[in-house]
Amino acid sequence: MPGYLCRVRPLVTPGVYAPQDDTDLLAGALSEEPLPPGAHVLDVGTGTGALALAAARRGTRVTAIDLSWRAVWTARVNARLAGLPVHIRQGNLFAPVRGQSFDLILSNPPYVPAPSVRVRPHSAARAWDAGHDGRLVLDRICREVPGLLRPGGVLLMVHSALSDPDRTLGRLRDAGLKAAVTRRRRITFGPVLRSRAEWLRGRGLVSASEESEEKEELVVVRAELPV
Repeated sequence: MPGYLCRVRPLVTPGVYAPQDDTDLLAGALSEEPLPPGAHVLDVGTGTGALALAAARRGTRVTAIDLSWRAVWTARVNARLAGLPVHIRQGNLFAPVRGQSFDLILSNPPYVPAPSVRVRPHSAARAWDAGHDGRLVLDRICREVPGLLRPGGVLLMVHSALSDPDRTLGRLRDAGLKAAVTRRRRITFGPVLRSRAEWLRGRGLVSASEESEEKEELVVVRAELPV
């Protein structure tokens, strides 16, 4: 893996989302975010725990959550192997931390538009499939995250331009946060998007030129709750 996670090779078990370009892009944003020692960080949808461990290496207190028990087990093993104190819990999005607040929330949520009629994907696909518009989880985060941030707290979230970053910015701003796209990266379609290119083009989510190039853009959204 290139970039910010290149020296970190977490254990990846079957069925758990492996760190990829989106993880690396978010890790880069995390590396530049000023955090006081002891800041409380939440990594929601932690997967292997790669981002949670990157935050813990900066001397922060880290809580990590994943819906998948397999991911929770994998993240716990990776934290133990790294010798880092990360509190890892199983649960649906923010449910395990209701009533708590955080200085920084990290999220690499499911964001890939999916043609399936299934409301909630199963197995490994739930790490990326997010409904017809890719916003099954994104809209929940935009709605719920303001209640979990401390004054001056920050959300760093990565997703694809296919799932409408402007809508993300609008929803976060409507909730009273200062929001902007702070990082972008164009990457080659992976197997999932390649298999859906024709469907995405039919929905107007991918242009003919983008499909021929087989490229998508990833973005990092930074949103801050004013003091």
